[in-house]
Formats: sequence, C-alpha cells, structure tokens
Amino acid sequence: MEADDRAAFEAEVGDLVRAERAAVRLVDRLRAHVGCDVVLHLVAGEPARGALLEVGSDWVLLRSAANDVLVPSVALASVSGLSRSAVNDDAKPGRALRLTAVLRGLAGDRSPVAVELDGGSTLHGTIDRVGADHVDLAVHALDEPRRQSSVTGARTLVIAAIRRITVA
Repeated sequence: MEADDRAAFEAEVGDLVRAERAAVRLVDRLRAHVGCDVVLHLVAGEPARGALLEVGSDWVLLRSAANDVLVPSVALASVSGLSRSAVNDDAKPGRALRLTAVLRGLAGDRSPVAVELDGGSTLHGTIDRVGADHVDLAVHALDEPRRQSSVTGARTLVIAAIRRITVA
C-alpha cells in the first residue's frame, strides 16, 4: 500500500512539474538572462547577437558590438544561449512597456535608426511619429542628423512588418 501511495505521489508531482513548465513563457526565460550574451535567430534576416539589455512584453533589446538592437518578439524564430532558468517579473516597472512605447521613446530622442523590414529591405532615418500599429519614418542617411535638407522622403511602416531596429 505504501508503494502504491508513493507511486501515486510521484506521478502527481510529475504532473505538477510538467504543468508548471508548460506555463513558462519565452519572455520569462529571456528575463532570466538579462546581461548574458545571446543570439536571436529572426524569422527573416541575419541573427542578432549581443548582450541582453532588457526584455519588455513584446520586444527584446540587445547591445551588440557597435549598436543597440531592438527586436519585436514576433520577429523571433529561436534563441541560442539560454539555460533552463526563467523569471516572471511582469510587476517590475518597464516590463509591461509595449513596443509602441519604446518606439515613442526613440521618436522623442530623435535617434537615427536602421529599420529592417519583412522581405529584407532596410530603411534609414528618424522615427517621427508612432501610431497604434505603424510608425512614420523620415528617411535620411544614418550619418546625417534629421534636417529638412537631409530628408529624402517619408515612409509609413507597419509595426508588424518590422524585424529589427538598430539604433545608430
């Protein structure tokens, strides 16, 4: 009888462990690795490599050798460099920030960016405005500040089509 009780207990513990593992989100795994070097394999394009700086609700920020790289979570196909660790800290300030809030910060900073889109095209410029599902980009060379004379055009980009933003 004791052996049966022990077997039932071990089966229940195993079920509970599997259920807890099933509830772990990728964002929780990524948050456990802030400060670590990782490789983000994107749905399209070259992988993004660097130290994991921050993880938001729907974005990841890396510091590569030369720049900061912002990657929307929907652009991720896989990640290399993660252990089994996970941290669920949605309650921390900044963790619930959506990608649009981060993009508004870039627009406010007037930071020049390179925006890689689905299909492999890359646009350079400054984010002027951020809507609920799109951004307006003033197109200009990365090595020039956003001035009327340096802007060669304007593009409205669908946020869902953005694969990576590199901050110059």
